[in-house]
Amino acid sequence: MAEVSNELLYEVLKNLQAHMSRFEQTHSEIKTELQAVRGHMLAHQTDMANLYAISARQELRLERIERRLDLVDEPTS
Repeated sequence: MAEVSNELLYEVLKNLQAHMSRFEQTHSEIKTELQAVRGHMLAHQTDMANLYAISARQELRLERIERRLDLVDEPTS
């Protein structure tokens, strides 16, 4: 079995420190990308809500036009 010396421990710790530094950088990049994805998802949700609101307004307008032109029967509750 190889003898464990201070120099060997020092080299192992230096390699571990370098590895952790790269890991922290990668982790930071992933967090930034995730925040961008969340922002895009929020934008899409907002766009969809706006489209639904526009669709609902158009449907109400169409119903009013149909009633005014007597194109539909009145609902019988």
